Amino acid sequence: MAGTDDKTIEDKDAERHRAKMAKRKAVQDAEVAGKTIEKGLLIVNTGPGKGKTTAAFGLALRMLGYGKRVGVVQFIKGKWHTGEKDAFAAFGDRVVWHAMGEGFTWETQDLKRDIAAAEAAWARALELMADRSISLVVLDELNIALRYDYLDLEKVVAALKARRDDLHVIVTGRNAKPLLIEAADLVTEMGLTKHHFSAGVKAQQGIEF
Repeated sequence: MAGTDDKTIEDKDAERHRAKMAKRKAVQDAEVAGKTIEKGLLIVNTGPGKGKTTAAFGLALRMLGYGKRVGVVQFIKGKWHTGEKDAFAAFGDRVVWHAMGEGFTWETQDLKRDIAAAEAAWARALELMADRSISLVVLDELNIALRYDYLDLEKVVAALKARRDDLHVIVTGRNAKPLLIEAADLVTEMGLTKHHFSAGVKAQQGIEF
């Protein structure tokens, strides 16, 4: 008898779950059906937590999976050798990669040099954004260049807003400017709950670069 009672309870729970999920599916289907706009997005990954660039490259990989072309401009990390650059090289000319940075400002200690590097990187970014064969442009650490006023914020935001309708652009880096956040379609703040650096763990191959 105990076994039969248990089975009855399980059946009731299963039926209750099915009914609940059917209602949930109806709500979800209606919500999805109500979304009819298709457009290029301006995406901003910011915040103190790790993963801003990693998330951007995840979307780049997704885009490549659909046979699209991707452009990348690195505003700060140009001198770093990174695993993702080597990995994306396997896609040949479907990935256009420009590592334009001179390193962080505390490394170069040369304001004019930093500004010149940022301006050259932005010029490359504009070229990629104008290339109609490219579906996604990643502007890695552009937020850092804007934070230190290496570039004119209003001009950069105006150019991003004026991009063609079908182009997706991802901007990464901490401390995104409010004007950029306002212009963006999607903003993700990467929170910092815990970081291994605070425990003395150094940057490691395959994790940080």
